[in-house]
Amino acid sequence: MSGQSLLVPGELSPTRSVPGNIRRPEYVGKPAPTPYTGPEVQTPETVEAMRVAGRIAARAMAEAAKLISPGVTTDELDRVAHEYMCDHGAYPSTLGYRGFPKSLCTSVNEVICHGIPDSTVLRDGDIVNLDVTAYIGGVHGDNNATYLVGDVDEESRLLVERTRESLERAIKAVKPGRQINIIGRVIESYAKRFGYGVVRDFTGHGINSSFHSGLIIPHYDSPHATTVIQPGMTFTIEPMLTLGTHEYDMWDDGWTVVTKDRKRTAQFEHTLVVTDSGAEILTLP
Repeated sequence: MSGQSLLVPGELSPTRSVPGNIRRPEYVGKPAPTPYTGPEVQTPETVEAMRVAGRIAARAMAEAAKLISPGVTTDELDRVAHEYMCDHGAYPSTLGYRGFPKSLCTSVNEVICHGIPDSTVLRDGDIVNLDVTAYIGGVHGDNNATYLVGDVDEESRLLVERTRESLERAIKAVKPGRQINIIGRVIESYAKRFGYGVVRDFTGHGINSSFHSGLIIPHYDSPHATTVIQPGMTFTIEPMLTLGTHEYDMWDDGWTVVTKDRKRTAQFEHTLVVTDSGAEILTLP
């Protein structure tokens, strides 16, 4: 594995502004969102709105990813994604969610998820996950991907490639009538072939007008994930695989989650709607 030094917190830039004409999610300015009480199966109208939100989120992530190279700060990636979403009439869902201060998450190397963009400079050989969610038309679209920074060692490159593959395999396993735990079973069985850890405490989730509806999508074979998959359900799958343990520590910022052994980790995510025969990805650019 790369001999890079471990990540340390950087300096935060001022909060970015969002034009006043852009609709805010209800949780902005509040300590926490109002609990979702609606259905997990969505109407065709809601799904169509989520296609719009998902497309904007995917394109915002792609625009930010174009800048990824040694010497670029994670704050600069945040700026690009923020401006893209605002320019297209969308609110960056993470901005103000439970107090999160930025418009996307940037998780570098040993950071499992929820890294806060700051003055951290990307280095040759790093890997970095961008997690972007857009809110428009009253709904959210959520996606993430892990990118290579410059010349990355083979072990890290394979981790990234195989984490992407685990997501693709999980999406193919989504069928009406199956239980949610088929998703985690497929991911975990694939990850075990390579000795990877599968993060258990951070999961996929239901998504619609709510950023996190309450539906949980584990990435391991959980005996409790017995909810039956139905057409019209909308949720994310976002496996987090590690080169070592699945256990974690959290930084004092209350957000940044790092592997307990500080080995590298990768993640990929799409928002899906269940169809009569499988799943449609809503976060395609």
